[in-house]
Amino acid sequence: MPAPSPSPGARRTPPPGGCPTGASPRRLPPLLRRAWFSLNQAFRRRIAHLGLTPDQYTALRLLAEGGPAGVRQRALTPLMSSDPNTIAALLERMEKAGWVRRRPEPEDRRARHVTLTRAGWRRFEQAREIALALQAEVLAVLPARARVTFLARLERVAEACRAAAEKPSRFDAPPR
Repeated sequence: MPAPSPSPGARRTPPPGGCPTGASPRRLPPLLRRAWFSLNQAFRRRIAHLGLTPDQYTALRLLAEGGPAGVRQRALTPLMSSDPNTIAALLERMEKAGWVRRRPEPEDRRARHVTLTRAGWRRFEQAREIALALQAEVLAVLPARARVTFLARLERVAEACRAAAEKPSRFDAPPR
């Protein structure tokens, strides 16, 4: 005789690693989303007095890391995990604020080269102090010796996520 089917309201044994609804707090996507969202909100509040958003800070940081020579606008798109139109609009607002300067590339007049202005450097330095303090506060939940390892592993996870996003999957929707 076959085993009876569970009634509609009966609890089922959760699958390994989670509850049957998939709402386990230990699943990667909700954990990454919650961590990113909370960190973004905390940072947004802490830099609001600077008139700066987290995305603008990220652009300032990447430009600062590019040194005085700056960065090609197109290069910011993958570095910020964004799209060209969003980056163009972001940089336009930052240029109006006086934080960046965009110039046509000599070899391709359609391409733009972006550099920080003095005001952009000052704004970056102010926000960087806040960013480092927030990072230290958040990572303080880990033992000091585990922080570097955690960040290295998180970087590997982020790279695996990027690679998965670029790789075709059997689950992809068929082309129309």
